[in-house]
Amino acid sequence: MNHRERLLAAINHRQPDRPPVYVSLTPQVALKLCEHFGLPYEEPADAMESARISHMGLLTSLGADIVAIAPTVASNSPTITMPDGIIKNEWGMTFRQSGIYTEFAGYPLSGAAFRKEITDYPFPDPYAPGRFDLAVKMMENYRSRYGIIGDVETMFFEMSWYMTGMEKFLMDLMTEEDYVFALMDRIMNYIIACGRRLIEMGVDILWCGDDFGSQTGMIIDPETWRRVFKPRIKYMFEEFRKVRSDIKIAWHSCGSILPIIPDFIEAGLDILNPIQPLAHGMDPVYLKRTYGKDLVFFGGIDVQHLLPSGSPGMIRDEVRRRISILGKDGGYIVSPAHNIQPDTSIENIMAFFEAALNPG
Repeated sequence: MNHRERLLAAINHRQPDRPPVYVSLTPQVALKLCEHFGLPYEEPADAMESARISHMGLLTSLGADIVAIAPTVASNSPTITMPDGIIKNEWGMTFRQSGIYTEFAGYPLSGAAFRKEITDYPFPDPYAPGRFDLAVKMMENYRSRYGIIGDVETMFFEMSWYMTGMEKFLMDLMTEEDYVFALMDRIMNYIIACGRRLIEMGVDILWCGDDFGSQTGMIIDPETWRRVFKPRIKYMFEEFRKVRSDIKIAWHSCGSILPIIPDFIEAGLDILNPIQPLAHGMDPVYLKRTYGKDLVFFGGIDVQHLLPSGSPGMIRDEVRRRISILGKDGGYIVSPAHNIQPDTSIENIMAFFEAALNPG
């Protein structure tokens, strides 16, 4: 099988020769690997989920079967660094550098109280010039050989609190402040426009996502989730399938989300990511036995302990064990449960690839 055939078999619940592989890296890890292998380093894309769509030349050279593409910032509103070092993106969010990561410095709608503040706010244009230039180029380079994921992760829950601050958004959601629903719906419509464009381009999977889980359970109680979020998710899925009825839809949610997995299936979900291994109850045997006929699983390889702290032998054994469980009869994309972090050695990264590409 070639790379794309392998992905298409897996997401249609057929047994491929081995599960397809997808990997994403932080820039620090990508640079380390490029220096080790003497490969050119590609600067990360300027996008909300830049790690998901960057360093694809490196990753395909290591054996990845899947390439991800996404909308990037518009040509006329690039992310800027101001004289005081604060970084500002086209949404008006601001960040400061904190070690190898950035953290929020400010939220553009932190004082929002009324619907009019949302309708008057200058949201980015999904059709702005340059938004899909990189995606088009990547499609031209990879489409004939590789499986393609279109990434619109970080949707109307996370993006809403990125605009207001998490504590404010959750409190205002509980008291059902009017602006909250206007904000979510405006972001939702932006995401729908971007997702529709990626589907029109021919992606095999549309990758959606918001984190609804923590290490121990749900961030939002299931009943509130079903009342507020589930109808919007279902509506988005329906809008995406109006473009192409056979598009496979993935959802990323870190953490333990066991209570709402059946709801996602009812809403039309095909693929669940990232199956965070150390989150409560996200056991691969249980998930495969209970939901394996309805869902494809995507992820499942621990980045919290196994990849950074395990021995290469432990990594190879655990990757192969999870493939034997989640990959039985197809329906599995083997992948780390998040971007590989700088605390992971080259030796351990290569142990992952060795086991994923040769599961035995």
